[in-house]
Amino acid sequence: MPQRPAEPILHVDMDAFYAAVEVRRDPALAGRPVLVGGAGGRGVVASASYEARAYGITSAMPMARALRLCPAAVVVSPDFAAYTAASAALREVLTSYTPLVEPLALDEAFLDVGGSVRLFGPPERIGALIRGRIRAELDLVASVGVAPNKFLAKLCSSKAKPDGLLHLPADRVADFLAPLPVRDLWGVGEQTAARLERFAVRTVADLRAVPAGTLVRLVGPAAAGALTGLARGEDPRTVVPWEAPKGMSAEETFDRDVDDPAVLRTELLRLAERVARRLRATDAAARTVTLKLRYSSFQTITRSRTLALPADEATTLHAEAAALLDALRLERVRVRLLGLGVTNLVPSGAARQLSLIADDRWGRLERAADLARGRFGDGAVTRGALLDDDGPPRTADGGAVPEQWRGNTKG
Repeated sequence: MPQRPAEPILHVDMDAFYAAVEVRRDPALAGRPVLVGGAGGRGVVASASYEARAYGITSAMPMARALRLCPAAVVVSPDFAAYTAASAALREVLTSYTPLVEPLALDEAFLDVGGSVRLFGPPERIGALIRGRIRAELDLVASVGVAPNKFLAKLCSSKAKPDGLLHLPADRVADFLAPLPVRDLWGVGEQTAARLERFAVRTVADLRAVPAGTLVRLVGPAAAGALTGLARGEDPRTVVPWEAPKGMSAEETFDRDVDDPAVLRTELLRLAERVARRLRATDAAARTVTLKLRYSSFQTITRSRTLALPADEATTLHAEAAALLDALRLERVRVRLLGLGVTNLVPSGAARQLSLIADDRWGRLERAADLARGRFGDGAVTRGALLDDDGPPRTADGGAVPEQWRGNTKG
């Protein structure tokens, strides 16, 4: 049996994932600065293509600022159902090499390939095989770090971006880390970095030279111990295999505060559509629905309700969330943010078995709509209640319904 390799951990990180999925869906966007996110006054950038990043645009930047930096950027509304589907396809590729896959988000994961080298070769070859399959089968691009542990593998993938692979041999860890800025170590934020900078601690090599007692006085005992280990390239954490998500949610921050309960109910339906599509994409159903509200004063409240039967259809989720909203009796209270979440997830097949005696017409209709969207695009089917009388129709994710489908959306 082959000996376990010294660098068994991979970190696979998709490049500009949301933007790349949008470019894959619309090849006319290739080579253009693409921003995925909300286009309103409070919208933020969820993902930016590398063409957009060349202008200094980053994720979580206010969209208004991003458009000032790059007025020619194309803004695309997020489609989380599409990203979830792409993530599921990515997970299938990763788990074909090892069952030890730990997703961090839709677009990145750790892998332990120590037990896979007999079948596929050394870890760096496995990383190259994964990148090739992602490009060939998903038409997307990933960067991969190969290293002795999770911290180093993630650091390597960040250094490999975009579209690269970086393998860090175990006997080169110290030399690799020494010239890096201390900001590259997990847990070193702006304040910690500034505190270390005042004492001329700028690089990992500088940090290693600081006496233990001095480092404790600078950052505290817990942080000092953690940073000392990371500066030596140590990370004892293991890869924890994928588990089904424990919950899902969708939120909307309004361009202007909303005080009309009817508008809130309509937006709840839009959020319910988004969450329900994500549930069905992962073959899950929810037993608990949670309503989230943030008022103009920034006070945030949540209310939850447990369902009699698990559900994966928007009609049920919306009805429960709307009932929670009605129970608040807001009476023109100004709302800044509205959210709908689900928890206590179970396999959707089991949920449907439990509900055999119930009327499943809405569930069948929504699953049929999923098939239509998958074949003809997200704008193929939407609800009449989500059509905007003052502007073009919008899908559940807020995007415009394509012109060719307008007129076919009510029925």
